[in-house]
Amino acid sequence: MSHSPADLLITGCTVLVHDDRERIAFAPDAAIVVRDGRIESVGGAAEVAATGPAALERIDACGQVALPGLVNCHTHAPMVALRGLAEDLPTEEWFNDVVWPVESNLTENDVELGARLACAEMIRAGVTCFADHYFSMDTVAAVVAECGVRAHLGEAYFSSQGPQGREKSLEFALRHRGTADGRITTALAPHAPYTVTDADLAATAELALEHGLPVHLHAAENRDQTDTSLARHGLTPIEVLDRAGLLATDLLIAHGTGIIDRDLPVLERASGRTAVATAPRGYLKFAWPDTTPIRALRALGIPVGLATDGAASNNSLDVWESMALTSLIQKSTEGDPRWLTSRQALHHATLQSARAVGLGDSVGSIAPGRRADIILVDLTGPHTQPVHDLAATLVHSARSADVRTTIVDGRVLMRDRELLTLDVPAVVRELEDRLPGLVDRSHGRRIQEYDT
Repeated sequence: MSHSPADLLITGCTVLVHDDRERIAFAPDAAIVVRDGRIESVGGAAEVAATGPAALERIDACGQVALPGLVNCHTHAPMVALRGLAEDLPTEEWFNDVVWPVESNLTENDVELGARLACAEMIRAGVTCFADHYFSMDTVAAVVAECGVRAHLGEAYFSSQGPQGREKSLEFALRHRGTADGRITTALAPHAPYTVTDADLAATAELALEHGLPVHLHAAENRDQTDTSLARHGLTPIEVLDRAGLLATDLLIAHGTGIIDRDLPVLERASGRTAVATAPRGYLKFAWPDTTPIRALRALGIPVGLATDGAASNNSLDVWESMALTSLIQKSTEGDPRWLTSRQALHHATLQSARAVGLGDSVGSIAPGRRADIILVDLTGPHTQPVHDLAATLVHSARSADVRTTIVDGRVLMRDRELLTLDVPAVVRELEDRLPGLVDRSHGRRIQEYDT
């Protein structure tokens, strides 16, 4: 251990840790030493107080639980600008009548404002990393670099844009990979098998393998898409991805509520690293009949990360809520109160989510050598007392508003609920001025057609 002062010392907290079999455990009265953006040690608070290093910054976290920062494995962060705009509609009308017409108005400034508001919301909710799939992503990358959060970014494209859509996605991914002091990772981001041709999907797979890039896309989002794909192509969306070579890449599939039994052997044979992101709130809102088949996917060893999707469909970027809903909906769907447990839900929110976005070796747990992405959760409120089962308290009683402090790469981005890197009132004022032009649909344009 170095004798120079540590960058940050957190004392007096209970720490969520993973044992060597990846089971969740809690270490009480602990201290976390952070140096150069990494966790240097996790030990007993008394022992660290007696022998530990001086620190440039100290946080007394008595009464708080230290968790790995949450990961939002699939969202469209700038869509917070459309929060509440398209309500109580089926998927097809939601896209065609509201969202895709409004998105044809988007300017880079709109994307920047939306990204700032989204990052503020996520930092306040204990989300330290998000996987984003959207347009004007240079702008999002600049916001990420400035506000200090971690992100996995992909410039989305449709085949209707012609070859330049795919080329722009590749160019973005190569240019921004490893930027923001390594906090930004990138992916190729075709929209979905129903908006991207087989030829473009195959070309994307080749580019991903050639350049060592992962791929992030929507697929088998719901059962209707699977049924339509079977009727049109004789293949499920997952089989379409397989035929295009995408299951040989590191692939992050958003939603997957339309994954059916015949897809499971296909996914099991995949030679790449496949992961799925689940965002259950939106599935309830759209009245989709199914949810992500987490139990079947986990039996294949496929990590399922937690997500919110965009706030235009989910109304929130609160992964805390996704964690509780995932546990509850899985119990209901499986008809089994023993699945998914609070400890399993915390595993999905931490290590599995980190793996889903390709960061399983660097974030997702609080352990020496890991990046210091840490949140401190206050459990002194009446709604979280008494604590009989700490995992259950965290998943089913605590709320995102109980996150007191959010740290990414050892930098404190929120301390005692105060955001330190973003000015929310200024963003909201500017966004309100822009709203009339942004939401206008009188032009009759839309960026794409949804016809699945």
